[in-house]
Order: sequence, then C-alpha cells, then structure tokens
Amino acid sequence: MIPVTSFAGKTVAVFGLGGSGLATCHALIAGGAHVIAFDDDAHKVAQAAEAKVGTADLRGIDWTTVAALILTPGVPLTHPKPHWSAQLAHHNGVEIIGDVELFCRERRKHAPDAPFVAITGTNGKSTTTALIAHLLRHAGRDVQMGGNIGVPVLNLAPLSPERHYVIECSSYQIDLAPSIDPTVGIMLNVTPDHIDRHGTIENYAAVKSRILGRAKIRIVGVDDDYGRGMAKNLMAMRRTIVPISIKEIVPHGYVGGEHNIYRTGGSEAEDIADLTGIGSLRGRHNMQNAVAAVAACSALGVDDKTLQEGLRSFPGLAHRMEQIGTNGAVLFVNDSKATNADSAAKALASFDNIYWIAGGLPKEGGIAGLAEFFPRIAKAYLVGQAAEDFAGTLEGRVPVARCGTLEVAVDHAARDALAAGKPAVVLLSPACASFDQFPNFEVRGDRFRDLVKTFINQT
Repeated sequence: MIPVTSFAGKTVAVFGLGGSGLATCHALIAGGAHVIAFDDDAHKVAQAAEAKVGTADLRGIDWTTVAALILTPGVPLTHPKPHWSAQLAHHNGVEIIGDVELFCRERRKHAPDAPFVAITGTNGKSTTTALIAHLLRHAGRDVQMGGNIGVPVLNLAPLSPERHYVIECSSYQIDLAPSIDPTVGIMLNVTPDHIDRHGTIENYAAVKSRILGRAKIRIVGVDDDYGRGMAKNLMAMRRTIVPISIKEIVPHGYVGGEHNIYRTGGSEAEDIADLTGIGSLRGRHNMQNAVAAVAACSALGVDDKTLQEGLRSFPGLAHRMEQIGTNGAVLFVNDSKATNADSAAKALASFDNIYWIAGGLPKEGGIAGLAEFFPRIAKAYLVGQAAEDFAGTLEGRVPVARCGTLEVAVDHAARDALAAGKPAVVLLSPACASFDQFPNFEVRGDRFRDLVKTFINQT
C-alpha cells in the first residue's frame, strides 16, 4: 500500500466503493486522514463498514469540513451530467480528484525521482503497460504495475526512489488527475470512444493529451489526426516530443516496419528490434504497442540487446490474443477480450486459415464491417444470442456451424482444424459481450482455455 499522507488530519469524502475506492479509503486512513465513504450500492457501503471504513450518506454531511472528494473513475464527472456527489462538491467549492492524483502527490512528496511511466490511448494501453513492465523487469528493475490494468494504484508497493511505477491510465482517471506528471507520458492513439462521458471526441482527446503536458519525456503516437494535433501543439510550445509511428518515417522518434522497430535520427534509421516469430506481439496493433514500449524503456536507459531479449520472452496478456497451446499444426488463441467487431478485426487480420468461434451478446453494428477478413476464415462456429444474426451475415461467404455453447464450438472447431491436416488457428474472438452466457469476458476466456487444454490432453 502507498499511504496517502497529503490529507493527514483532514476530512476526505470518498464516493465509489469498488476495488479502487476501498483501496483509496485504506490508503487515506493509513496516511492519517478522516474518511467518510459512500456508494449508491448499499451492499458496498456495508462491505466498507465491515472493513472498518467510516461511512455516511454524503448528502447529509457538513461539506464545509471536507478537504476533497475522491471520486471513483466509473462515476460521471461532467457528462452526461455530473454525479450528485460531484455536484455537491462543486457547490461547496471542494476539489474533486481520483486515486491517480493522490499517487502523483505522494510521489512528489516522498520519492520525486521514482520513475513513473503513464500510458493512455483508446487501444493497446493494457498490452503496452504490461510490455513496459516486463521489459523493465527483464532489465533488472524493481517494477510495480497497476492503475486501469487491474491493481489499484494505491495498492502498489510503497514509494521508493529506485522503484519504477508503470501505470495504465484511462481517460476517466486522467480527468481526475489534474497534476499528473510522469517521467514518461505515453499517448498511443485516439479513436471515438467514451463520448457519453466526455461530450465530444475533441474533449476526449483533450483529456488524453493531459498525460503529456507535465511529463519529462512525451511519447506521442502520430498515426491519427488527434495524435498529430497533440504533437504539433506541443512542438509549437517548444516542448520536446518522441513521435512514434507504424505508418511513416518520423524524425527523432521510433518507427515500426513490417517486423522491425527502428530508432530514427534526422536522416538515418537504426534497426534496434525484430518482432519476427513473437506470437504474443503478432499484428500491426501490437507493433504500435511494442514501438511505444521500446521508446519508453530506451528513455529509461534499457539497452537494445536487453530490449530484444525482453520482447522475445513477453508472454502477452490473458484474453488478448493469448496463445493457449498447439495440437499438431493447430494453434489455439484466446481473444475473449474482443467484445466488439473492431477488436475482433485485429485478431482476424493476424492469422490465416481461421476456425473462428464468435458470438455472445451482440453489439450494435454486428460483424458486417469485418467482411474484408472473411477470406481468412475457414469456418465460423457461432454461439450465444448473436448466432443467427452473425450467420445471416456470413452465410454464402463463410461456412457456418451454429453451436449454441462454447463447449460445442471448441470441440467442433478443434476437430475440424485437425482434420484439415494443415496449419490452422482455432480463434476465440467473439465480437460480442459475454453476458448472455458468462459473467464477463475473463470467465469466458478462462472456460475456453480449460476446454482447449482438456482437448489437447485427450488427443
């Protein structure tokens, strides 16, 4: 835990008592603050009280005594309208911040030289965060990884000057961290997302850009209009940036080619890493992630040889094009995190001769937008509520089996792929949410992994 001492002796209101909210309460209490916590879910309030956290309905407290409201990132700050707790704080002139802001204040106070890498972007930030942490550990560094990737930032090990903090930051978290000041700030890309929470894509991009403003080293993906705009604005303010691209040569930055990563000078490019054969980093989207990770770790002093070794040993993330195993010439890949067509497109673009398991609770738009990848699919195995709609899109273009459940789909897809007698991929990339048959995509992916391992062991 990182005790939050910046509010010692003061009263702090906390709204939102999920994992990060409870972690924030305990960190504030450990640092000497008086905490008043609440949630719209009465069960979470009861759980917090059982964990010795002071609770009370924030609508009935004396806000003149409150130093700050710590808001969970999942609660609206501005759009579509501020949550009632945020409205109360605004009305009473109380600052509203989040756990990442608390981390930044404690770092400045206790370990300002502790390397802090903050990563954001619409796509790829989890893989980039995990890869940076992996590369730094491979280089022998003391690394803590958390934030939006799973471990609440205040649950990480206490601050120390030599400890590296690699933190994935969502736009919601950045919006609640006005003084975020990483050693290395990374903005990967911006595509339309979370417009309901930010009002417009321009507002969304502006929030993302804050990760760069106070950073010592600014790594900017320039392959979309918003990233290019951020880079141009920073350079106009005479701020140094490190541009990264997988589409074009950028000066004084890093570029991803078909398989290789290059460091560019004014007119020269140095080949520094090769992703050939690294299954966990397959696909153009992962090239961008790898380029960003290499740029960040190079800035922190990791040499090229160590980077190449670390890239080759990266295991990847669970449920994100996760290689489960092989049976003969058949590779099994768990991409359960692909809960919409755009996400599934990245996996479909990365393989040929695919035995595709898809379906679940459908998202708006279906899979018509994936038509360019249909020639890569040997057969589709459809499950869940989306099966009939997906079949209607695929029939006449891709052979289809309506399987109903994941168990049936895995068995049929695996046997068909093996019977074909040539290299193939059994790919779970559902292009759907899981909620019709599973609590979340993790449970769905875990079930796929278990089914595949059982099949491999029995054949």
